[in-house]
Amino acid sequence: MTSTGSGILDRALPWALGSAVFVLCAGSVSGWAGVATTVPAPVALAVAAASAGATVAARRSVWPVTVVAAVAYVWLAMWPPAVVASYYAGLHLGRRQALWLYAAGASAVWALGGVVSRLSGGHRALAMGSSPNVLILGGALVGLPLVAGLWSRARRQVLDAVREQAEQLLREQVLRAEQARAQERARIAREMHDVVAHRVSLMVLHAGALEVGAPDERTAQAAALISDVGREALHNLREVLGVLRSPDASRDPQPTLADLDRLLEQSRALGLMVNRRDEGPARPLGHSAERTAYRVVQEALTNVHKHARGAETDVVVRYLPAELEVLIRNATSPTGEGFPGSGWGLVGLRERVELLGGTLEAGPHGGGFQVLARIPAA
Repeated sequence: MTSTGSGILDRALPWALGSAVFVLCAGSVSGWAGVATTVPAPVALAVAAASAGATVAARRSVWPVTVVAAVAYVWLAMWPPAVVASYYAGLHLGRRQALWLYAAGASAVWALGGVVSRLSGGHRALAMGSSPNVLILGGALVGLPLVAGLWSRARRQVLDAVREQAEQLLREQVLRAEQARAQERARIAREMHDVVAHRVSLMVLHAGALEVGAPDERTAQAAALISDVGREALHNLREVLGVLRSPDASRDPQPTLADLDRLLEQSRALGLMVNRRDEGPARPLGHSAERTAYRVVQEALTNVHKHARGAETDVVVRYLPAELEVLIRNATSPTGEGFPGSGWGLVGLRERVELLGGTLEAGPHGGGFQVLARIPAA
């Protein structure tokens, strides 16, 4: 059941109970559900209506229905309000002193009603004035509802305790999972810092030494380029380590399509012939879309360097109405090297694109290799 349906039911139940009490009270004073009274009908119906109104308000306070029940029983032998008052007393009176006060008061009222019934004579004296009947009716109409109310309250308390314990366990489980993730991220960050960062730093140092002692200008330029790329890799690695150590830490701006030309220039400096072509009216896109497009081009060019060194490569960026399409296609490698396999780079790239709701296709095309990514513009 939805919360809306449950709320409607909770609001309707008091009114339904009040209506039932009114009908039973009317039946009680008319004789078909109790003892007929000689009080004028309008007065009896007014008492029945007061009992119904007090029943509706019993969820907020038990004392109005208790007072009405006492007057109605002693005066008219009207029993339904007493049942409602006893049940709500057991349900809502939390302190033991209040329960004992109610039990004592109810016993006194019931005894007084028995005395009045005996003095009234007739059918009322026979049905509700004899001592055995007073005890039986008191146990059935006061004692049992009081016990039922106490049982309902105890059951509700147990359920609340179980629910609170389950919520506490869930919070502790989430906390332990977050702590485990934080510890694992910190461990990965340490491993990357101790291994990858150290090796890249050595590469940068050796490239710097080669640049200083290079025998010719071309070697010096290549060493300088390697050194620059290594420093950029260290910078990116520091950003990744910062994210791993503290996901909420402030980070430098991530690369977007505005940085694509710089990426292509680095590949050209390494001897790769790269052609870029933009199609469609260029427009700013979301940071996630542009960053993902940049990573697609970066990974594709990395694969060209590894598996098709020297192959001419085309990078096409298409601005479509609903999506951004990035195509990287390289020709056959002059060295005859094979195509990249389904390594972790392309797998991770595909997962990254699919997280944004896009698709990525990679495979041989026309003797070369092609990577095509479609990324939603929104």
